[in-house]
Amino acid sequence: MAALVATEAAALPGPAEAAEPAAAAELSRALSRLLPGLEADSKLSRRRALEALQRALETARPEAPAADPAAFQGPWARLLLPRLLRCLADPAEGCRALAAHLLDLGLRRAARPRDALPRLLPALAARLAGPDPAHRPPPEPCEELRLALVQLLRVAVDLGGAALAPHLDDAVRALRCALLDPFAAVRRESCECAAGLARATPDHFHMQSESLIGPLMQSISHQHWKVRVAVIEATGTVIQFGNGKSVDDVLPHFAQRLFDDVPQVRQAVTRVVGGWLLALRDRYSFFHKLIPLLLSSLDDEMPHIVQEAASLWAEAGLQWQKENEEDLKDKLDFASPPPAHHPSPETRPGLGCRELVFRNLSKILPAICHDITDWVAATRVKAARLLAVLLLHAEDHATQHLEALLRTLLLACADEEGAVVSSCTRSAELIGTFVSPEVFLKLLWPMLKKSPSASGLLVLAAVIRGCPREALRPHLKAITTELAGAHIRQGSEHLRYGEKLLQCVQALVSTCGEDGRGCGLQLLQVLVTVMALPGAPGLGNQLQETEAALAAVESSGDGQDLYRQHVGPLLEWLGGSQRGWTAHSPELLQFSVLVAHAGPALGEALPQLVPVLRSCLQPDRDPQMRLRLLSVLSRALLSAKETVDSQGQLHRYLDTVVTDILVPNLQWRAGRTAAAIRTAAVSCLWALISSEVLSATQVEDVRETLLPPVLTALEEDSQMTRLTCCRIVSAFLKSSGGASEPDKFIKIYPELLKRLDDVSTEVRLAAASALAVWLECIRDDGAEACYQRDVQHLYKELLVYLDDPDSAVQDAVLEVLQAGSVLFPDLLVRETEAVVHKHRSPTRCEQLLQHVQARPPAP
Repeated sequence: MAALVATEAAALPGPAEAAEPAAAAELSRALSRLLPGLEADSKLSRRRALEALQRALETARPEAPAADPAAFQGPWARLLLPRLLRCLADPAEGCRALAAHLLDLGLRRAARPRDALPRLLPALAARLAGPDPAHRPPPEPCEELRLALVQLLRVAVDLGGAALAPHLDDAVRALRCALLDPFAAVRRESCECAAGLARATPDHFHMQSESLIGPLMQSISHQHWKVRVAVIEATGTVIQFGNGKSVDDVLPHFAQRLFDDVPQVRQAVTRVVGGWLLALRDRYSFFHKLIPLLLSSLDDEMPHIVQEAASLWAEAGLQWQKENEEDLKDKLDFASPPPAHHPSPETRPGLGCRELVFRNLSKILPAICHDITDWVAATRVKAARLLAVLLLHAEDHATQHLEALLRTLLLACADEEGAVVSSCTRSAELIGTFVSPEVFLKLLWPMLKKSPSASGLLVLAAVIRGCPREALRPHLKAITTELAGAHIRQGSEHLRYGEKLLQCVQALVSTCGEDGRGCGLQLLQVLVTVMALPGAPGLGNQLQETEAALAAVESSGDGQDLYRQHVGPLLEWLGGSQRGWTAHSPELLQFSVLVAHAGPALGEALPQLVPVLRSCLQPDRDPQMRLRLLSVLSRALLSAKETVDSQGQLHRYLDTVVTDILVPNLQWRAGRTAAAIRTAAVSCLWALISSEVLSATQVEDVRETLLPPVLTALEEDSQMTRLTCCRIVSAFLKSSGGASEPDKFIKIYPELLKRLDDVSTEVRLAAASALAVWLECIRDDGAEACYQRDVQHLYKELLVYLDDPDSAVQDAVLEVLQAGSVLFPDLLVRETEAVVHKHRSPTRCEQLLQHVQARPPAP
């Protein structure tokens, strides 16, 4: 009954209704018939009433009162708005959705939508945020409805304009919760709404803007990239029209978004920061914080982002230049052209951009120097790239920050990330381009001397590459002298250090060209040091190319011309420290490398080479060092005509080589190392003899001195030593041409005969070959009768080996006996017939007898 009375009372025209125009009154009466259904207890009835209202509003003809904003305004504000706002809290989700839709429709149709704001905004805030802004979850449980409510708030913001100022509290309260909504679409719509609210109330928004920054920053790392883009764009607008102090809270989050994997997000940051540089009210206070963000986008992997960042940066620089035209008057009136050595003069940044960087560099650099050593690799890469961009803008103004820059580059160039090292190398090249060599060398040398490092050499190589040739010319001698100093040249044995040393030489040669003449000795010292490092063969191609380039500068020849010019001074330089050499001395390795690579130039440097070898190969010196040097000498003697005897002068030093170098090292001493030294000395002797650089007379001369220790060495444990000694004895016998000294000659064959029992077949065959030569020497001497007893003894011993288990030894001994049968054939036949029946297989003996008997008798 009460509901019926209320319905009838609502249907009667009231005082306000009576004052309305006829069209509005008609609409009021039509709506009044539908409104009671909104108060029904039945959910279905309320829904039907809302659907009837929707049909009445959506299907109204153009001439109908509902379609006329002026006629609609009164009934809307008086009848529809309050009831629809109450329906936003209806228990039924469908009713709430219809109410939100009708409110949206009513706001758009009303002639004065701003009149609805005092009631609409508190209702929306109540549904989106509740009485407590921190309330979770939001009062409206349906996410689609929350989206509809935020969209309704957006409509109210767009239509309300400046009239929203008194209601900012409610709007911001609603947005603070909507910005953190679990539904991504609600967050995106809330961002657009927040930006619209900032633009709609520019005079008052700054009082509330800070309260939106927190929710926005909590959403800036949302998993959906579209939400992140919306948050960034909304933040840009909120700060643009709000409180500039919030920039400090926002920038760290923006910096993180520059590492975003989605290009659209990075582009949004670039666009917003660029907009702030152009239009932010307090931008002058934040230049040092905004410039690094925008310049970081100049190295983005996406070309369109780079292009947009460059455009915004150029525009910002030009605007600043116009705003400060008075301060820049002299620079504008007397504009200097790009430096002749500028890396890219056609794309040189404008004056405004360069001045902006220069004036803020002191505030930006500390942060970059900190980030470039950050534990996160991506941060280090970004900071290193930004540093190169800043130095390109700063040009010669970087001089005042040079010490801090160099220290930072020395640290960063040791980074394990290749991108960091590459960018820092580029930065060092720019320092070399714009800063005087006198300045950067004065700072760089103490750092390198205090702590030599590969990164320090990399920075040095880069600044040299970037430095103009004419600027570097006066300092060239000092640079090469410092590089060739032991403290830097031998600062480390790691291959990476040597690689950077090599880069320094390459940079000097390529940059200075012919100006480098006169510095070849120092640079070759550095190259020899690099070649002596462990693992240096991996740098083989680079070393060869550098040698060739240095040779072209020094003598217009090849690498051998370079060594020919400097090998003497190099040997003197190394020999000056030979008294303190051990097996681990870097100078020993450098000496070995020099001898190995000098080639024909060694033949011109024998006066320097031989004394060093003689001093270092004395028995009282370090055994391991002697062993290494003997190996070096052996390799040089193997190709003596192309190395130590290239000038045919080795014979002048033959006595020193034999008496002072080989003989002392052939003497027997206890120990494995001593045995290895004797093996190396034997190898040197064999290399000397087999290289064919000695005449028969010279071989005869050395035979007298070397034969006794060689015969002794036939008993060595080393198979290689025994084999080589057999070959050396054979060579000595061949060169003698006969048995010149019978007493010494007779002592040879017993030692060779012992080697026929050697464990090595190869040694046994070599000994047999030497015995054949020994017998041939007797025949050539023409005094066979003097050696009959020794030859007979040799026949008896050799006949035993015709029954050897090894057929190769049998064949070799058979050849010896056949060759020696010409001396005493009858004696050989008797000895053979006496033992033939004792052999398991008499075949070899029978072959020998046939050979002897078939030979015609001697005349």
